[in-house]
Amino acid sequence: MKYDHLFTPKKIGNIAVKNRIVFPPIVCFGWAGFDGLVTKQHVVHYKKRVDGGVGMVVVEATCVVPDARLSMDQLGIWHDDQIEGLKEIADVCRTGDALPLIQIHHAGWKTVAESSAIAVGPSKDPRNENSREMTLEEILEVERAFIDAAFRAKQAGFAGVELHGAHGYLLSQFASPYANKRTDHFGGSLENRLRMHTDIGKGIRETCGSDFILSARIGCNEPDLEGGTAAARHLETNGFDLLHVSASSHSEGKPFVPAGFPNNWIVYGGGIIHRSVQIPVIVVNEIRTPDQADWLIKEDWADFTAVARGLLADPDWVNHAHMDIPIVKCLQCKRGCKWFNKVDTCPIKVKEAEHS
Repeated sequence: MKYDHLFTPKKIGNIAVKNRIVFPPIVCFGWAGFDGLVTKQHVVHYKKRVDGGVGMVVVEATCVVPDARLSMDQLGIWHDDQIEGLKEIADVCRTGDALPLIQIHHAGWKTVAESSAIAVGPSKDPRNENSREMTLEEILEVERAFIDAAFRAKQAGFAGVELHGAHGYLLSQFASPYANKRTDHFGGSLENRLRMHTDIGKGIRETCGSDFILSARIGCNEPDLEGGTAAARHLETNGFDLLHVSASSHSEGKPFVPAGFPNNWIVYGGGIIHRSVQIPVIVVNEIRTPDQADWLIKEDWADFTAVARGLLADPDWVNHAHMDIPIVKCLQCKRGCKWFNKVDTCPIKVKEAEHS
């Protein structure tokens, strides 16, 4: 087989994943309603990628409270009524032998005004007058919301959850010394800045059991690669099973990419973190071809490779790689990815609809 490294199984804890390709969390804007419920479009969307051969699915950012959404059409996991729809997605994954995880999320400073007139975070956002620092009581309430969300995920049939701690959302803000100016035990040292992560992790472990996968998405440059690596080790020490390494929301601390490394700084940072911890690591960002993905596994830069736009453009990306058939490539729209404006305007989706 040409890409044999991509198609070797890998365990996360005691759970085996059939291959090294992950469909990462990509929000399907325009599909969910104000109620945050799963729609038929979501189920079909995930089923296509599962039928296409992915080993693991991390369902898109799913909000743990209704007043901290990144968009008013975001999926929710703040109420038991949302379990039934989420179960349809988990069932689709399990039927297709893909490991189902779900990313749970709080937008923090990035909460849209329609969701809450005042955005909360570790401190007041200096760029936003309509923001404020969270009280200790509110922090504990949000921790509880994450833990309750994880329990709902387990009830829905997911094998685990991924805490969204990257891209400048709430947990990323707490982890960042640029955003977190607190002087209590949730600010200052690395241990304090990651206290929400570890508190939530311990609560999930107590509620959902030892076999429930606990993952975190982190920024390799939070605040820089040295800090991102230290955070990864701290999470590993505190019982996390898996790390999904992406980026922070700021432009500081980007690692220098040595000559000859064929991917960008985010993948490189994820690779360095992979080599610094014992738990599995997913690397992500602009990994579009089977050659790129296989090389990262072969050369020990990752345990898993997340393929985002590649799998949006070609739901059968994995099967095509397995059979050494050319993939359908993302068009890399020059005015920005249309998927992130509204899913159905993506040229690949338009073409798909025309032929359905």
